[in-house]
Amino acid sequence: MMRTNTRRPSGAILEAMQYLIDASVYVFRAYYSMPDDMLDRDGNPVNALYGFCRFLGDFLEQVQPEHVAVAFDESLATSFRNDIYPAYKANREPAPEELKRQFLQCRRYVKALGIVECGDPRYEADDFIGTLVIRGRRDGLPSTIVSRDKDLAQLLTRADYFWDFAGKGKIGYERIPEVFGVWPEQIADFLALAGDSVDNIPGVPGVGKKTAAALLDHFGSLDAIYANLDRVHEVAVRGARTLAAKLDTHRDAAELARKLTGVALDVPMPDEPLKPVKPRLGEINALFDEADFGMALRRQSERIADLYGA
Repeated sequence: MMRTNTRRPSGAILEAMQYLIDASVYVFRAYYSMPDDMLDRDGNPVNALYGFCRFLGDFLEQVQPEHVAVAFDESLATSFRNDIYPAYKANREPAPEELKRQFLQCRRYVKALGIVECGDPRYEADDFIGTLVIRGRRDGLPSTIVSRDKDLAQLLTRADYFWDFAGKGKIGYERIPEVFGVWPEQIADFLALAGDSVDNIPGVPGVGKKTAAALLDHFGSLDAIYANLDRVHEVAVRGARTLAAKLDTHRDAAELARKLTGVALDVPMPDEPLKPVKPRLGEINALFDEADFGMALRRQSERIADLYGA
């Protein structure tokens, strides 16, 4: 079959940018949005695999990134944050076995596509992305973080983007307060103060999102708030007169939470280029055979192979 090579011309001026994909967000999204009666010939669900492959294939065809990596979460209960706070994410139900199986298949797909993928029981996808952001910055490459998780917005500088692909769209540094309520560098402090129910982080009792945002707008950071407790009554929020006492009483809780809400930037991982290599179509088709997929995803994989074929 004759195919047209749609690879960008070598003389084109390309934007130097690395794209870092928070895979688990999109695997879960596919699992809960795609029909659950999508089964392989052995009766195993394949809806998350299909939806994720479609998402990643569409992304690669649309963006044609020269630098890209895909990060996965591996465990809810074994990260270094659980050593600090055993109740971290303890409110979440473990992934069902049929989804765990599909996560492994999604990782096989990424590897067969020739894209750098990473995951480890001790670190979250956020930590791999944070480490790659710092390495990219070292090499002069800004980052676009592809995710729906607000925690990752803390990594942005003015050169970077947060991209809720198929959602809110691409968001630059200046728009982060409009979307998330505080500046990128304040997000970890914001979550430490207000808590994060998604990750089972309690924060400071009596300090909600509006109060946390007002405190950070006034003082700038968690450290500055605690250095100026005698001035907290100046902040224009309800209950400002008793707020300093609450913050002082629960200082240990806030400082513990801050250790959980920050993204690690030093994950031990290979310092390798994030350039895609030619997809291994034989492995992709073998996976699709197992999943009993038709031709649509196979044709898309062939087009991606043309993009990154040489």
